[in-house]
Amino acid sequence: MALNIPLSVLDLSVVTTGTKPAQSLRNSIDLAQHADRLGYVRYWLAEHHNLSSVASPSPDIMIGQIAAVTKRIRVGSGGVMLPNHAPLIIAERFKMLEALFPGRIDLGLGRAPGTDHATAYALRRRLDGREGDDFLERLHELTLWETREFPEGHPFNSVVAMPDDAPLPPIWLLGSSDYSGQLAAQVGMGFAFAHHFASHDAVAVMSHYHDHFKLSRWRDKPHGILAIAVIMADTDEEAERLASSADLNRLRRDHGQYLPLPSVEEALAYPYTDGERANIARNRSRLFVGSPQTVMQAISPMISACKADEVMVITATYDHNARKKSYSLLAHAFGLGKQKAA
Repeated sequence: MALNIPLSVLDLSVVTTGTKPAQSLRNSIDLAQHADRLGYVRYWLAEHHNLSSVASPSPDIMIGQIAAVTKRIRVGSGGVMLPNHAPLIIAERFKMLEALFPGRIDLGLGRAPGTDHATAYALRRRLDGREGDDFLERLHELTLWETREFPEGHPFNSVVAMPDDAPLPPIWLLGSSDYSGQLAAQVGMGFAFAHHFASHDAVAVMSHYHDHFKLSRWRDKPHGILAIAVIMADTDEEAERLASSADLNRLRRDHGQYLPLPSVEEALAYPYTDGERANIARNRSRLFVGSPQTVMQAISPMISACKADEVMVITATYDHNARKKSYSLLAHAFGLGKQKAA
């Protein structure tokens, strides 16, 4: 039975051993158009730096490109890593996007750098001399560019984030731990939980968010997005074959090797040790693989237990057409053509 819940896409513009980064970006545009036609609610793009497996370090640029060639779907960041950027820059860029595509832009914010320490230093070293986690300070400043509630005499009172006739898009806090969920509830913003790489219990984090949400100028009720990784095919056997690429890729990531996604043939020929096969089996707790019936049976109880208001799916396969097919099957399984998009 189809779930009556909005369905969205999270895209990393994954690079494979057979697809160069430039083509991966074009594939993202093609997939977004496909998701738009299928009835997906949102299409979010991530920010990662210095990773040979991820083509896009600038979600705001991709958002503009995708919004320009789609008709209905909301397009946003999943997310912008706020510590890497001056809050004014984020305010300006997303106000521009909102002005150009009113009512279709989302601003998802993350706390992590989205990269290694050396690259994070290169990104931030000219911003200021502060050390440590200043996410709360940056988030507060970002909202002040919208509310114009800087203290009297503050130098920023004379600075206006342009275009000043466009609002900031809806703000979402992203996280894989309990902290971001607690913060999103406290400040009254949307929340997206990254189950696909989280170590914290999704049910506990999302339940806390819903139960402790405080009404705010940003949102009048909670909205929790559960982000999950799915590889779906017509049969369990075909889905398992496609997922072998993701299994080997995750295994390499656990060893600090962020390489392009390998082909199915390379993954199936890899000489796994018993320990590596055990690691893959453990990692499968964050990846749902199978036919529509198999996947829906696995994810439905978790979606209900999390009180998820929306499901966002990341699918990484070596073959671009297989990825599009997975999203098509998922849309049908969720009954996207039969429900009104939120």
